[in-house]
Amino acid sequence: MVGVPVRVLVYDFTAHRRTDDTILVEPAPIILVDGILILTKRKLRDLMDIKVYVDTDADVRFIRRLQRDMHERGRSLDSVVQQYLDTVRPMHLKFVEPSKRYADIIIPGGGHNRVAMEMVVSRLQMLLRAREELAEEEIAS
Repeated sequence: MVGVPVRVLVYDFTAHRRTDDTILVEPAPIILVDGILILTKRKLRDLMDIKVYVDTDADVRFIRRLQRDMHERGRSLDSVVQQYLDTVRPMHLKFVEPSKRYADIIIPGGGHNRVAMEMVVSRLQMLLRAREELAEEEIAS
């Protein structure tokens, strides 16, 4: 259903499972959906006005994961490296990397590409204006 608030489950990355907690997400003119596997699902892609893939070099992705998992999730260096080699890297190559072919825009540089970001913002502003104009026309008629 469109225009209805939804409760979104909260994931506990330390415990590797969903919690009983939820976050209420209100309807909005723009909804940003973030996730490494989001473009792998056709049903989700079909709901999106713009599909963006932020491409980040493998070494940068690994360093970010290593820092996050050690500092925020209390994991050891060995456990992060082992998980990366056993699961994260192979699954990235099998599922995430190929999904970028479904993107409308691929942003190189891990989101630090100012020109690409300005293009995305411009496109979103254009979509917002078009929706506002459509809503005004519907009200007027």
